[in-house]
Amino acid sequence: MVNVNNDCIWCGVCESVAKTIFKVDGVSKVIKQPDTPEEQIACDQAEQMCPVKAISNEPMKMAA
Repeated sequence: MVNVNNDCIWCGVCESVAKTIFKVDGVSKVIKQPDTPEEQIACDQAEQMCPVKAISNEPMKMAA
């Protein structure tokens, strides 16, 4: 599950990396949870790139 905490500075990095997951419009928010491997990879990248580490990202469990 992906979350953005109150440390967010609304820099827009998350939205630029994962447009289908994050929206920055005055505040940064998760607009949907990742449901494909590609979206999960984008969330992982956004979490790593966040300058204030405001994103928590527990990877989804993929069906075998």
